[in-house]
Amino acid sequence: MTILLDPPLWPAHGRLWSHLISDRSLAELHAFARRLGIPERSFEGDHYDVPQERYADCLAAGAVAVSGTQLARTLRDSGMRFRKRKGERPLARADGGLPWIGVEHVVEVVGSPHEPPRSAGAAVVVVTAADAVLLVRNTTRSGWAAPGGKRDPGESVRGTAVREVREELGLELDPDRLAPVGYERITITGTPVPEPWDEVNHLAVFGVHLDAREELRPDPVEIAEAVWLPWGQARAWAGQAVFWPLFERWRDLLA
Repeated sequence: MTILLDPPLWPAHGRLWSHLISDRSLAELHAFARRLGIPERSFEGDHYDVPQERYADCLAAGAVAVSGTQLARTLRDSGMRFRKRKGERPLARADGGLPWIGVEHVVEVVGSPHEPPRSAGAAVVVVTAADAVLLVRNTTRSGWAAPGGKRDPGESVRGTAVREVREELGLELDPDRLAPVGYERITITGTPVPEPWDEVNHLAVFGVHLDAREELRPDPVEIAEAVWLPWGQARAWAGQAVFWPLFERWRDLLA
């Protein structure tokens, strides 16, 4: 494993920046950044932005100086390139982040003001004015999550979100009140690709803010349990899940 660093040639916020990457392991990249005190907020999904005044520190700690072209080529060949559009922010990346899929995959969590391309489904982070958040436990997989599910043919992504919440919980949402929070990009890396998955899949995540907790009527076939929880307890129950940063992003957007 090699940590690579290109020259500080990229202007932003009144200074020049370098890009710090690993040629094979995000875990090693994160460990290197922590040793040097590079803040987590500098991570951009596949690299750290490093200010020019820390360039020499990175080299002294073992990073290898390369050109910007070589760094970009290495990142592309590593398979760890994190694709994002303007206004989007990478929030998390995990190999096998959704164990219930049952085949090797990578989950990338993207904070975004846009709906994802070709979304296969949708979920909704529901929060009340009393600072409670809604979590559900599905009957077919373990863990707690936001309500949501697969998109029907010809259905809009917002339509999917509204229908799934209604079918799972008996809760009727106004589609015009749904705000894009981001999405999960699920890339199947194992073979064969199981039905109904494609090689690359997107799950849109919306947020909605209700005035008060509404009565929940969970569908007994799909939902084992549905609860309103204070944020601290919800984080304790679901905070380790790969999608949790989207919950936190919606709360930040409401602040």
